[in-house]
Amino acid sequence: MTESQRAHVAMFSIAAHGHVNPSLEVIRELVARGHRVSYAIPPAFAEKVAATGAEPVLYTSTLPTDDEPEAWGTELIDNIEPFLRDAIQALPQLAEAFAGDEPDLVLHDITSYPARVLAHRWGVPAVSLSPNLVAWEGYEEEVGEPMTAGLKESERGRAYYARFEAWLAENGIDTHPDPFVGRPRRSLVLIPRALQPNADRVDESVHTFVGACQGERGEQGQWRRPAGAEKVLLVSLGSTFTKQPAFYRECVKAFGDLPGWHVVLQIGAFVDAAELGPLPANVEAHSWVPQLAILKQADAFITHAGAGGSQEGLATATPMVAVPQAVDQFGNADMLASLGVARHVPMEEATADTLREAVLALAGDPEVARRLNDVRLSMAGEGGTTRAADLIEAELL
Repeated sequence: MTESQRAHVAMFSIAAHGHVNPSLEVIRELVARGHRVSYAIPPAFAEKVAATGAEPVLYTSTLPTDDEPEAWGTELIDNIEPFLRDAIQALPQLAEAFAGDEPDLVLHDITSYPARVLAHRWGVPAVSLSPNLVAWEGYEEEVGEPMTAGLKESERGRAYYARFEAWLAENGIDTHPDPFVGRPRRSLVLIPRALQPNADRVDESVHTFVGACQGERGEQGQWRRPAGAEKVLLVSLGSTFTKQPAFYRECVKAFGDLPGWHVVLQIGAFVDAAELGPLPANVEAHSWVPQLAILKQADAFITHAGAGGSQEGLATATPMVAVPQAVDQFGNADMLASLGVARHVPMEEATADTLREAVLALAGDPEVARRLNDVRLSMAGEGGTTRAADLIEAELL
C-alpha cells in the first residue's frame, strides 16, 4: 500500500466490553492493511485497543462502567440520559484531541454520538459498527414510537429531547434525535443475520451484515477439556449483570455430580466462589474464562444472551439456554429460541430442575444439532472481519 493509499481512520466507542470487543478484530485488520487507526476510548480500555495496533486516543467519560450496572437505573430515561450527558462533555475533548489530525473516515459504535457530530464537522464519511440489532423498515411504528410515547409526554423526557435537539442544532445538524441515534448513514452489523429481528425488512443499502468478527482470541488463554469429561457445559452471564450467587448455586445443584458432565462457571467480578459453597469435583468456578476457547469444546451453554455470547454460541454450534438479564438480551433470547437452537428461560424460572431439563433436552436433540450447523454455515458465508474491512476501505475511495 502506498503512502497516498494509507488512510487515517478514527474509531469511537465507550468503555464497555459489549461495545468494544466486537470492533477489535476489524480494527486489527485495518491496521494490518496499512491504515493508521486512532481509537477514541476511555483509559480503562486503552491497553486492549493498543493490542490491535491502533493508537488509543483517551478521553474522560461520565458513563457508568461495567462495574456499576445499578447506576443505569430502571427506566428508559435512566438508560438514555447518560449517553447524551456524556456526549456533550466528551465532544470538546475529542475535537481537541483530533485538532490538526482529522481522519479520512470515522467509524463509531452506536452509542458514540460525538463521532457523528465530528464526522459532520470534518466533512468525512461515518460508518456505524453495530454490535447488536438494527432498525428495520417499520421499526419506528412497531417499536420506537410505542417505547418512547410515555417518555415524550413526561417533563423529564421533554427536557431530554429539547437538550438533545439544541446540542445537535449547535453543531449544524437538524436531524431529530431518534433518527440521529437509530438511523446511521451507513452501518456494518457485527452480528449474524440470524440474530436480527425482521431481517427481511432491513435496508441492506444502509446495513450490511458481516457477522461475527471474532479472531482467534489466543491472547485470552486456552482451556482443555478434563480427562473423562464426556460433556462440557459453560455457564456465563457476561461481564456486567453477574451478581447472581443464587443462580450459580442453582447451576451447581443442577449439574454438580451429574454423570459424564463437566461444568465451567464464570461468576464475574462481584461474586466470590466461596458464596457457592463446596463445589463438586466436576464443577470449576472462575471470575473470568476464555469463553470462545471453551465453547469450541462445549456441548451446551447457559448464557445471558448478550450479542457477543449469542453469536459465539452460534459460531461454535453450541446449544444454548438463554437466561437474559437486561436490554437487548431478551430479544436475543427470543431470536435464539425461534431458530430452534435454544430455550429462553426467564431468570425467575431458572431453577435447578428447569435448567437441567433444558440442557439435557437440547444437548441430546439431533434436530437442534442440525439447525445449529445450518446457522454456523450461513454465518461463515457472511464474510466477518475481511468483508468488514473491505467495505470500510470502499468508503475511502
